[in-house]
Amino acid sequence: MQRQARSGTALLAMTDAEWQARIALAGCYRIFDMLGWVELIFNHITLRVPGSERLFLINPFGLTYAEVTASNLVTVDIDGNPVRPSPFPINRAGFVTHSAIHAHIDEAHCVMHTHTTSGMAVATLESGLSHDSFYGAQLHGQIAYHEFEGVTVNEDERSRMVKSIGSKKAVILRNHGLLSWGSSIAEAFLWLWTLQRACDIQVAAASAGALHALTDAVLAQTAREAGPAEPSVCDAAYAALLRKVEAKDASFRQ
Repeated sequence: MQRQARSGTALLAMTDAEWQARIALAGCYRIFDMLGWVELIFNHITLRVPGSERLFLINPFGLTYAEVTASNLVTVDIDGNPVRPSPFPINRAGFVTHSAIHAHIDEAHCVMHTHTTSGMAVATLESGLSHDSFYGAQLHGQIAYHEFEGVTVNEDERSRMVKSIGSKKAVILRNHGLLSWGSSIAEAFLWLWTLQRACDIQVAAASAGALHALTDAVLAQTAREAGPAEPSVCDAAYAALLRKVEAKDASFRQ
């Protein structure tokens, strides 16, 4: 089936699967806005379009997350080239990081990147993320780190980034920010939410005193028994936030 979606002055046909993906991703941008995970017009959440072609949805550059809707998202190929006319540009440099992960990790259908204050603060620390908190412990052994090499990611760095990430879905880009990926929006979101909460708590606790250290045995048990890996938990947590967004403003569906 085909759906007509407005893009600029033309009416372009797209599959129902892509339209549903657009609604889902636009809703995610509104959740980020509600949570304050925003950085002016910067940062991205990308989602692969269901189907045999390797197409991806990304936010139009110049709009805030609160302005993102299903119809103004931009569809691009793996190189960041728009496949349909759009009145909006995209941040091609920002898509390079996402495309590296989408291209080399088959399960990475959704990639998220943020510049939250506490996330960037922890990313600048030599010791990185502390696991001596409820959420930090859940991520024990689950964090990938990639060294900062400058703002623009070149071809050489993309291969190093993918090597740094490996199979880990929660990533700290050193001196930069946070990143997550997953096979669905909900999975990528809960990995990022858990990492963000661990950073929030670490920064808050550091201003009060030294963190109480957890034992290796407790860390291993917590990571084994908890954490954001269960799909049903990811789906339920994400659906709860989406209901809040929809109750407040469902215009992202347009």
